[in-house]
Amino acid sequence: MSDSLLATVGDHFFIGLRPTSVLDDRDRALLRDLKPAGVILYKSNFRHDLPYRDWLAMHRDLIAAIRDSSQRDKQFIAIDHEGGRVCRTPPPITRFSYAARWASTSEQVGDAMGAELASLGCNLNFAPDLDIHSNPANPVIGERAFGRTADEVIKSMLPFTRAMERRGVRACGKHFPGHGDTQVDSHHELPVLDLTLDQIKARELKPFAAAIEGGIEMMMTSHILYRKLDANDPVTLSRTITQGLLREAMNFRGVIVSDDVGMRAMAGRLDAPDAGARFMAAGNDMLMICSHLTDTERARFLAQSIINGVDSGKLDAAVLKASARRVHAMLDGTAQNAVTELPAEMFARHRSAGTQFDAATVEVV
Repeated sequence: MSDSLLATVGDHFFIGLRPTSVLDDRDRALLRDLKPAGVILYKSNFRHDLPYRDWLAMHRDLIAAIRDSSQRDKQFIAIDHEGGRVCRTPPPITRFSYAARWASTSEQVGDAMGAELASLGCNLNFAPDLDIHSNPANPVIGERAFGRTADEVIKSMLPFTRAMERRGVRACGKHFPGHGDTQVDSHHELPVLDLTLDQIKARELKPFAAAIEGGIEMMMTSHILYRKLDANDPVTLSRTITQGLLREAMNFRGVIVSDDVGMRAMAGRLDAPDAGARFMAAGNDMLMICSHLTDTERARFLAQSIINGVDSGKLDAAVLKASARRVHAMLDGTAQNAVTELPAEMFARHRSAGTQFDAATVEVV
């Protein structure tokens, strides 16, 4: 089947680029063939060794190349920009600390982040983290969460989200239905939780429910096996959790995106010929696949799997159409921001919005 047909399911993909600040030819070809609805940027897609004006000019060219290759009128240009170690951008973009450390000024930080990310051509931030810092042994969440209770998370999450979105940068709540109580990092292995539905309703689900009530339009699922909810499949592939719990029981009508499927928690789980079709049938809308943890050429195989699933009847065409409508509805309300230089005084003002972070950032968290 021709690669050009891959674009018929491009609405259902987020692609993370290879580690270069100039669009790699392989990425250019993948964007041309798949025309993904979303692209996510990482630390290595920025020049950290150049002055602001110089790296911004290169970044402007990168965004233009992404859009030119994808040939989409509207596209998500996304980034993970939570604060703390989860920061991809060079100076003078403000490096806020972990969310827990500016929870009391989350509205001001949301406003600052929104203005700065919009100036980079970004229109989607994979934040806020709606997890609860309930397990001190958790190696990956911790102070990325706004607080140790559901109420603390909700109190800070809502004003942060609204302020950032007012600046033209959409929010995505993560990691449904909650990553705060795990003891392993899903980047490295599959976390397993034995919480019951009643237990997560009493704690984990509360910030997600509040975000839904507040109008958030995108949720990210986690690569966690909630054994008492679905004994076989992690959330990413669990129709019981993604469709049954998030979509139906919690009445979420927006876009459901996976965490990066290259993470080791998903190793071997998306290799079968029907993997893409299974992913969509579980209730997801968009599959994220990034070059930091896997070969993004796998997106071609997964896109073909979705196409084959519809052709064979294993994936209901109506399910795919409904999913595409959700993606387009969100894109229709999403600004297509231009790359713009910001004045030094704005960055100075933003630094007063919340605690700063001065340790090393990371490629992936």
